[in-house]
Amino acid sequence: MQIIQSVLALALTLGILVTLHEFGHFWVARRCGVKVLRFSVGFGKPLFSWYDRHGTEFAVAAIPLGGYVKMLDAREGPVPAELEDQAFTSKPPSQRIAIAAAGPVANFIFAIFAYWLISVVGVTTVAPIVGEVAPDSVAERAGLQEGMEILGVDGRQVTSWRDVNMRLLERAGEQGPISLEVSRDGVRGTFSAPLNGWNLSNDEPNPLAEFGITPWRPDVPAVLGQISEDGRASMAGLQPDDRVTAVDGEPVADWFALVDIIRESPEQQLQLTVERNGQTLDVPVTPATRTLEDGQDIGFVGAGVQAISWPDSVLREISYGPLAAIPNALEETWADTRLTLVAIKKMVTGLLSPTNLSGPITIARVAEASVSSGFEDFVRFLAYLSVSLGVLNLLPVPVLDGGHIVYYTIEAIRRRPVSEHAQALGLRIGMALILSLMVFALYNDLMRL
Repeated sequence: MQIIQSVLALALTLGILVTLHEFGHFWVARRCGVKVLRFSVGFGKPLFSWYDRHGTEFAVAAIPLGGYVKMLDAREGPVPAELEDQAFTSKPPSQRIAIAAAGPVANFIFAIFAYWLISVVGVTTVAPIVGEVAPDSVAERAGLQEGMEILGVDGRQVTSWRDVNMRLLERAGEQGPISLEVSRDGVRGTFSAPLNGWNLSNDEPNPLAEFGITPWRPDVPAVLGQISEDGRASMAGLQPDDRVTAVDGEPVADWFALVDIIRESPEQQLQLTVERNGQTLDVPVTPATRTLEDGQDIGFVGAGVQAISWPDSVLREISYGPLAAIPNALEETWADTRLTLVAIKKMVTGLLSPTNLSGPITIARVAEASVSSGFEDFVRFLAYLSVSLGVLNLLPVPVLDGGHIVYYTIEAIRRRPVSEHAQALGLRIGMALILSLMVFALYNDLMRL
């Protein structure tokens, strides 16, 4: 079931972003007088299609991993004399550059709109307050302590753990000092420490944990929330709102302590002391066995924790008026653009491991999680992915929009097109590079699984 949800989330995510990207090409091509033959979302055989009054076919194809706009083009076959002025190849370089750039520009415009919408609707975030600090970590060397709220990283304001993560990602692999502005009990201060090549792990990078920070969170009591109907907890008679106070006579500190005990006791009967409606009950439970990918057996009973409430003191309401939201949306979009460019640069220079490159499987998993998390998370994910798509398509690589822009710019300067031989050679190199990256990204996805 989860696989189906991930596939649907991937199709929804890519469908939205590809449609926007290709619509950018389509809209500008129409404005430049180019005849568009087909607008396809997805590759392969169309599942269904229809035509508009201009004779353009709009199609939804079976493979939802991209899309394309097919225009009348003399390079792809003879063009009727009466339609020569509507061929893409008949247009001046300036118009062809505009058409090629329109797709990525549409991605950036969507990201700006998405961040503007989030800013106007408003969000509630948890303040980035430090919980535990790992020994011998960069965070410890910087002097961070439990209870400090992080207000800025390298002079840039942060209001949530997402912001802190983004700033840390930009500094991965670097040597110089990192500056942190913090507040504690109303007193502000600035701390710094050299990164000394601090880097991220190759598998599942977690900037906060690897920097040495565990976010503060309220105590999580061992109170049951959702109970699976076919789980051992339900079979034993446990109910939502039950508070587990002890296991086999030993007091249980919190939910995490209870989870540890259950995980370590597959197929071993445990005597749970439970408080329910003012009464104390002893409930025997035998955790079932679940085998992890590494072969380890753990116990589980099919029960979740009751949702906790964050104190108002750590919640931050962030919202803007329609006009004030515009510069904030532009700043958010630029931050995503900068992060993408920095990540590409660090992968090329070796400061960031290429194993952090992600493919469709990781995108599907993140998309499914963001869809499940709610409107804000999904829109933020779409915005970030849209920016990444725009940046990557502007890279000067043949096959990509950026490569075409380079060709047309050279043509505008030289007053003659790049030779067909050079374009064919660039096409082969570009295809080989893109396919290699796709295979490598897919390999990374499979390794993460």
